[in-house]
Amino acid sequence: MSWLGDSWRHRPTQQRVWALAAPMILCNLSVPLVTLVDSAVVGHLPHAHQLGAVALGGSLYTLLVWAMGFLRMGASGFSAQACGSGDGALLRQVLLQGLLLAGALALLLGLLSLTFTDLALRLMNPSAELDLLTRSYFHIRLLGLPAALANYALVGWLLGTQNARAPMAILLTTNLLNVPLTLLFVLGFDWGVAGAAQASIVAEWSGALLGLFLARHALRRFPDQINWPALRRWVNWQPLLAVNRDIFIRTLALELVFFLITVQGTRLGVATLAANALLLNGLLLTAHALDGLANAVEALCGHAIGARDKLALRRTLVVATGWSLLFSLAFALLFWLGGQAFINLQSDIDTVRAVAYAYLPYLALLPLVSVWSYLLDGLFVGATRAREMRDAMLLAVALSVPLAFALKGYGNHGLWIALLSFMLLRSLILGGYAWRLTYRHGWMTASRPGY
Repeated sequence: MSWLGDSWRHRPTQQRVWALAAPMILCNLSVPLVTLVDSAVVGHLPHAHQLGAVALGGSLYTLLVWAMGFLRMGASGFSAQACGSGDGALLRQVLLQGLLLAGALALLLGLLSLTFTDLALRLMNPSAELDLLTRSYFHIRLLGLPAALANYALVGWLLGTQNARAPMAILLTTNLLNVPLTLLFVLGFDWGVAGAAQASIVAEWSGALLGLFLARHALRRFPDQINWPALRRWVNWQPLLAVNRDIFIRTLALELVFFLITVQGTRLGVATLAANALLLNGLLLTAHALDGLANAVEALCGHAIGARDKLALRRTLVVATGWSLLFSLAFALLFWLGGQAFINLQSDIDTVRAVAYAYLPYLALLPLVSVWSYLLDGLFVGATRAREMRDAMLLAVALSVPLAFALKGYGNHGLWIALLSFMLLRSLILGGYAWRLTYRHGWMTASRPGY
């Protein structure tokens, strides 16, 4: 096993991984910061249903936006491979395809959103006050949807070119700008729940405008011209659309899990809904930090696959795995030892705090169980192996949902046990697919949009 030690000690690989991972960890941690700030600010307003509305409305908006996560992942994998092969024209094609898809999907989702909101809230059956505030928050947030989807395409494309500074600038602008705006709109102007939504809109559009400027600047590193006739041919959209379709199905299945958690939490009462929202902020914090390393895996593994460099692929995986394990252990200790302080930071509502304290051990276990799925997702995205990601997710959901129904009698404990089981199954199944591709030497065979 000396190759493990040699790969871990390979200084150039360590430097390349951290040149991408460090900025992405920093800006990824700013993503849950938005939710944490919204929860902390609104959580200090007088009524629990105000915090519940932000949690519920935010979940509905996130369900729409995260379902479009393939815009980032597809752009990242394909642009990384184009960069690895030195194809400037293909890089331009991937960028334009991503932005066109983002615009079309924002329009479609905007038209479907009213029906979606009605169906979701009927299923959850919230109180009248919670229903009204949730609809208000959600409908205001929709004004930022085109910018949010464009940011996905821009961040993914820039990351694939192994440019971590530009995605960091976009995400930090979007997410850190949200903090003072939320404080100003909610507490300063006394706009309440609507103010939190309006702050997010301004921040999302600011990030999108910056992203367009940075993408134009980044193209100077890859001198070439876009092949316009190729862009008009359907055959050159098929690989990208096929990968995006499979990632979309995979993301919908993942969102279904968290949507069901929200639905069941709502049925268990407003205090449980709010407490679960605070706890899931911890999962968001963990996921976005570990995704920084997964983002590095996407870019570097995609680049290695585009260049057909098996040694670079192996070294990247060893280095990223080692650091991911260390980070997951650190988060587990953080939530085990400092979980109550984490909850107290977000809310001073005693009933919500008391419920959240009881479920902190589950939160402490989550990083250790879920770390593998984040890491493997990065590998599969970089390899544009979306079909395996889709199948692994569908199988994990199919096994976990019946378990969740069987545990309904255990209340919120059953809900958290089902979530841990889902994360474990997802990691194991993805690991099985990864082993099979390694055994069959299948990583170097990737689909690419052509001309």
